[in-house]
Amino acid sequence: MHTSEEAGRGAYAQGGREFSSAASDWSVPRRTAFGLAEDESEANQADADLAAGMRARRIQQLLKGRRDHLDLSQEDVASRLNISGRSYGNWERGRVKEWTDLKLYQLAEALEMSPFQTYRLFWYAVDRAPQSDIQAMFRRDLPMSPSTSEFLGDYGVMINALSLPSLVIDQQWNVRMTNKAYRELFRDVPAHPTAMPSDNFLRFGLFHPGAPAVLADHAQWQLAMLAQLSSSLERNDEDSELRAIRREVYLDPMLRDIYLKDLPDWVLGCGADLIHHEGALRELRHPDPEIGLQGCRLVEETPRSLRALGLTRITLVLVDPDDTSTTSQARSLNSQTGTPSTNTK
Repeated sequence: MHTSEEAGRGAYAQGGREFSSAASDWSVPRRTAFGLAEDESEANQADADLAAGMRARRIQQLLKGRRDHLDLSQEDVASRLNISGRSYGNWERGRVKEWTDLKLYQLAEALEMSPFQTYRLFWYAVDRAPQSDIQAMFRRDLPMSPSTSEFLGDYGVMINALSLPSLVIDQQWNVRMTNKAYRELFRDVPAHPTAMPSDNFLRFGLFHPGAPAVLADHAQWQLAMLAQLSSSLERNDEDSELRAIRREVYLDPMLRDIYLKDLPDWVLGCGADLIHHEGALRELRHPDPEIGLQGCRLVEETPRSLRALGLTRITLVLVDPDDTSTTSQARSLNSQTGTPSTNTK
């Protein structure tokens, strides 16, 4: 016969076993739940990897298909994009950290895609339709209201219809918009990390080793660009990007000597900067052999709405260098206004 104390101990022990069993039963599903969560996470990652792989294959099929259709090598397309052949190979294989609108529009243009093909490219790469074409023309984002965006979109369509090379720049001469004629002019310029004509026009003229191939009388172009740099710094002496360009000029012995020694006399005789040096005719070599060597004047035509955004539009007016009529007209106008004649041929 069990005493009450023994019964109590037995009940306690039984209760303990039940508690222990219950705890054990609770811990099993808890571990199972964690295991399921881990399995689900691994499954989600596998799905993501599969989707990324399918995306890359679709992009590769589209890009390679267009390239083969145009009978272009990867190097040919890379040249159109102003990037290395290795970089384009990664693009074609979908090995891109982030697909931006700019990259996708550049690809569409380099591979001469139709609107439908461009639409497919965007859906394959970023799961959405392409935005306005204005995004393809801009190198950097601008804070824009809907009305401003519409204005810039219309303005981009307008300059793209021009037969003369035209670009829109900010105060640092960063290129914000270009037209087809401008891109065609600089199509054969080799890739450069900091001085592409599609990025910054001053940097291109001053630092790109391939600039003389297009800017034929390169020394005169450089003088005018250094004058522009000096003039821009006078108006914006705290601008970090302009000061960075000046530091690079000082690091180049030849450019430093021109900037410190030749530039002051040149400015006194010829003008303050590149675009306000009215009537100046420089030489430019177009990659199309049927156009070839041309005289070039930079003409500024900036509407108030564009200027309000801190932007300036410049058109490169190309003229036959053997045609003296336009030069004579410029000299006549200069004599009337008291501006020095500055033909740099």
